[in-house]
Amino acid sequence: MTARATTRPVGTVTRGTTNPNRLRRMDRWIAATHGAELRRAVDPVAVDLGYGAAPWTAVELLARLRTVAPHARVVGVEIEPARVAAAKPYERKGLAFRHGGFEIPVPQRPLLIRAANVLRQYDEARVAEVWARLCGRLAPAGEGSRGGLLVEGTCDEIGRRHVWVALGPEGPRTVTFATRLGSLERPSDLAERLPKALIHRNVPGEPVHAFLRDFDRAWAAAAPYASYGARQRWMRAVRDLTADWPVTDGPVRWRQGEVTVTWGALAPRG
Repeated sequence: MTARATTRPVGTVTRGTTNPNRLRRMDRWIAATHGAELRRAVDPVAVDLGYGAAPWTAVELLARLRTVAPHARVVGVEIEPARVAAAKPYERKGLAFRHGGFEIPVPQRPLLIRAANVLRQYDEARVAEVWARLCGRLAPAGEGSRGGLLVEGTCDEIGRRHVWVALGPEGPRTVTFATRLGSLERPSDLAERLPKALIHRNVPGEPVHAFLRDFDRAWAAAAPYASYGARQRWMRAVRDLTADWPVTDGPVRWRQGEVTVTWGALAPRG
């Protein structure tokens, strides 16, 4: 695969922090919700944007996508040339590494762009611009297809807590909250991992603040279920949330310590 010609990568160098298995929750969700799109494609290409100082997340993404789409290919894209050079020895059939940024230096429009912990260092005012640029590079929707998917979010260093926004060519679709349930005291603990578009909006008067408040209340009301384990308590709390919030997934995903809500319900005001 040859990269598109570009004068200079778009974006700035991140800290490059990474760990093996850090993005497992996001990867599992992508495989479950976007696997059919990848499987139907003749040449399904996914981009791991800003994979960091080591290529673990790109290597793992390929393995996880191939459980649902055996012909999937992954291109790791990094803006720091030294990181690309360090990743080259890990290249193999279906896995490549390229120097680049938000311009996404691959010749075709990918069916997936995963950007985890990339926008954390940017100003909130830049998010809409970056989203628009990345969504513009996604494979377009067509007959029987919703097109490519951009998954952008933030997680902790070992992947216990993660929140991400899913976007299609048309823009934002959903927000997913995912956690290792045994590590959670209350759902609002996930606030520290809100993506850049939402993290400064966790204040009274903003929808995401109201959502986390209601989630904590549902969690408290579900305390009797704790005797059956944190998973059963989470599932009961999420079920109660569905009375007032547009939750888009069901018990199969809730059991994984996830809940997904429409973007419009949590989008910042103003």
